[in-house]
Amino acid sequence: MLNHCIALMGSMPWLGWIMPVAMLSLLGLGIAALAKYLFTSSRSSRDIPEARS
Repeated sequence: MLNHCIALMGSMPWLGWIMPVAMLSLLGLGIAALAKYLFTSSRSSRDIPEARS
């Protein structure tokens, strides 16, 4: 399966190499954003004493 995919990408121009990398990058960024949203506290800047002026 991997050999078939690489052969197909090799027969395409540069777009065949850019699209899989772009999709994997977007997927990774989405997972990172979801993890940050789920695992960070929901405190606002008003709750932090250093942020008060």
